[in-house]
Amino acid sequence: MLLPMLLVCFLACSIVMILVWVWAYRIQNAGVVDIFWAFNFTIIACLIWLMGDGYAARRNVICLLAVCWSLRLGIYLLIRVGSHLKEEEGRYKQLRKEWAPNPDRKFFVFFQAQALSNIFLAIPFFIIAINKNEGLSLLEEIGAGMLFISILGEGLSDWQLMQFKKNPANKGQVCQQGLWNYSRHPNYFFQLMIWISVLIFSLASPYGWIAVVCPLTIGYLIFKVTGIPMTEEQSLRSKGKLFEEYQRTTSVFVPWFKKK
Repeated sequence: MLLPMLLVCFLACSIVMILVWVWAYRIQNAGVVDIFWAFNFTIIACLIWLMGDGYAARRNVICLLAVCWSLRLGIYLLIRVGSHLKEEEGRYKQLRKEWAPNPDRKFFVFFQAQALSNIFLAIPFFIIAINKNEGLSLLEEIGAGMLFISILGEGLSDWQLMQFKKNPANKGQVCQQGLWNYSRHPNYFFQLMIWISVLIFSLASPYGWIAVVCPLTIGYLIFKVTGIPMTEEQSLRSKGKLFEEYQRTTSVFVPWFKKK
């Protein structure tokens, strides 16, 4: 049952990303890929829920939490990116420059890589969905609780940043409200915690340890590739010394303390 689920989910995500690439090509805004990367997890969760043959209660819990996270993040990105469809985000502008003279061709490959990353990161969900052991273990209860709290934390971080940006007086300023007063990236912190929570949940299933690749991958991307490095480079370009001061006084990641 595992292989058919993998193939069906990848096909669904791939088709979604082909359609999104066509749209992105027409409006010349590759940032829309972020929206549907998030929504693809809803598709995966629904397919897993329908096709999985594991213990129903376990499948219900993990798929419901996955859908809650996916829809929350997807709707947030839809609002954020949708508010400036005619203006591509700085990260993608930079990629468009680096990938000239044929950026759209490379964006097609990039979009398909995003679909593949959806499946790769969903590995824990596939493992959990085929676990036929009845009853939920303590590890699964802890993982589910942590996942729920992490979804709320990521949502709070995004909401605080959105409220800050809504105020015209804050244009060109650095958000230092709420969790952003203690961490430059509280949203990334809780995003990593989401995948650590999924790992904990999956450890109760046979071969669940394989799910360790997910937080390791997300952590690498956040710290070394598309997360913190690209975000801070763009902030330094757009906010200059204001962001340099923010870097000096605020923790890069963990939102529990304020540097002096």
